[in-house]
Amino acid sequence: MSRIQAAITGIHGYVPEDVLTNKDLESMVDTNDEWITTRTGIKERRILKGEDQGTSVMAVKALEGLLRKTNTKAEEIDLIICATTTPDMVFPATANVIANKIGAVNAFGYDLQAACSGFIYALTTGSQFIETGKYKKVVVIGADKMSSIVDYTDRTTCIIFGDGGGALMLEPTEQDFGIKDSILRSDGSGEPYLHMKAGGSRRPATVDTVNNGEHFARQEGAMVFKFAVKNMADIAAEVMEKNGLSSDDIAYLVPHQANKRIIDATARRMGIGDDKVMLNIHKYGNTTSGTIPLCLHDYEHQLKKGDNLILAAFGGGFTWGAIWVKWAYDPK
Repeated sequence: MSRIQAAITGIHGYVPEDVLTNKDLESMVDTNDEWITTRTGIKERRILKGEDQGTSVMAVKALEGLLRKTNTKAEEIDLIICATTTPDMVFPATANVIANKIGAVNAFGYDLQAACSGFIYALTTGSQFIETGKYKKVVVIGADKMSSIVDYTDRTTCIIFGDGGGALMLEPTEQDFGIKDSILRSDGSGEPYLHMKAGGSRRPATVDTVNNGEHFARQEGAMVFKFAVKNMADIAAEVMEKNGLSSDDIAYLVPHQANKRIIDATARRMGIGDDKVMLNIHKYGNTTSGTIPLCLHDYEHQLKKGDNLILAAFGGGFTWGAIWVKWAYDPK
């Protein structure tokens, strides 16, 4: 009997309507469009506005679109894994909130937090549930409302992040498609360079932590850039080398959209040209767990059955990883 593999059978993304451009940021902090574009590749990002609008709002929109595209009923879903750094609340899990809103009454679910590598980790985890043969429909979501933890007086971070996310369906196949291999890494010594200082059990929220701005994402850009360039590029190349893949075998690199210079370095390390790199950072900025599913959504119509994709990410913690995916369907 052939081995069961986890095939991606559908993808859908969602971003909010409100746009925050580089020009808008010029009136908020000491920056300008040329500086932002040159250093990051970002031109604009989307912001989720309104009262009681959490990450689940975007995730539900993405999942609704996914269910329509795959002709799936919500009650058919077995499991929802939500990769997010900005859950609706500490508990219950945002995955459970999503399941309730969508009517996935037969699904269990949980959140997974690995910063910008969250979707890579979640997709690898979700594939294991399919490969056991126990579950038939697993939804993997990557979504973040980064505007909720960004300090819009800090020009080093507020120019980078946006809101958005996407959802994909994993289903079993005995054909040669799906999640073929993955390599995941982490290094906790990266904590000081990219983190949110307060809000957890170590430093619960107090008047002082709020007044001191300790509930915002903070980073040391130069150190993060150095680690990200090396590790995201190396891990993408490593998964190719492990599986005997050359640059000619790869249809697309699907990189985490953190910084165009990091993306370019990863592509060079893999030996692939710009025409094989999925890129939408200019439109959405860094949506953390949302970047890779948004890329897959934007490029879905260009993908063909059998295409080899390398998904790669790097995030706070530090976390990083890469996945080899063989695409399972032609454009719909």
